[in-house]
Amino acid sequence: MKNKVLKIAIATFLTLILLFTWLPIIVIMLTSFSPDRFGLSMPGFTFHWYLEMFNSRSLMNAIYYTLEISLLSTAISMILGVIFALGINGLSYKLKKKIIMLNNIPVLNPDIVTAVFLLIIFQAIGILIGRNVFGTITTLIAHVFFSLPYVILSVLPKVSEVSDSVYEAALDLGCSPKKAVYKTILPNIKTGVMTGGLLAFTMSIDDFIITYFVTGKRQNFSTWLYSSLRTLRNGLWNQACAYNTLLVLITLILVFGYQIIKLKKERG
Repeated sequence: MKNKVLKIAIATFLTLILLFTWLPIIVIMLTSFSPDRFGLSMPGFTFHWYLEMFNSRSLMNAIYYTLEISLLSTAISMILGVIFALGINGLSYKLKKKIIMLNNIPVLNPDIVTAVFLLIIFQAIGILIGRNVFGTITTLIAHVFFSLPYVILSVLPKVSEVSDSVYEAALDLGCSPKKAVYKTILPNIKTGVMTGGLLAFTMSIDDFIITYFVTGKRQNFSTWLYSSLRTLRNGLWNQACAYNTLLVLITLILVFGYQIIKLKKERG
């Protein structure tokens, strides 16, 4: 009897978690297909808002800028994350522990604290050089700043698993230090690099608070959505939901596609 009650409780708990996780996504998807401009009812089914999304210059500019910043910051964070992880791994145990603690500070900091800190730094730089520095560069730097620690945390455990003797053997066989890293270390840490890259991309593509404080005239999707709140009832809300729906579907396709390919390799 107790086991049945426990199973029912666990099933109910898991169902509630899935419901609260997926319910907002389902509502957004339904809104993207709703003919109602207010997105409050479902009187029919239409792809109109998807067509309007591609015709909306302001929304498409925001999407392009979002992808531009996210992809660039992810690539830079992955490269720097590997370099820093290799450097940290070569330190003594005590110093390594201190550096990891410093690396964790941006992860634990509230976004608003990081945003205000970066705002003050960029404003100080602007005063020193006598010009407004806020724009694509400051946004990119900010995104790298808060994405990089996640890449380091993902790569570092994989680096520590690689034996030093493998790297030294590659050097003894005539490889240069760069080639030895490329041939012996990178293949063994690629899982950590990809995981860190995915985390960095996820953190960057939906960031609002930090971006809002350091951006210039150009807007990513989240800041565009915030600035357009008053006019979203004219169909922009449905278009925004259409973009989010496409983003979710693309993500699901990539995740399931990767899992299918992985299973085929394991079985084959």
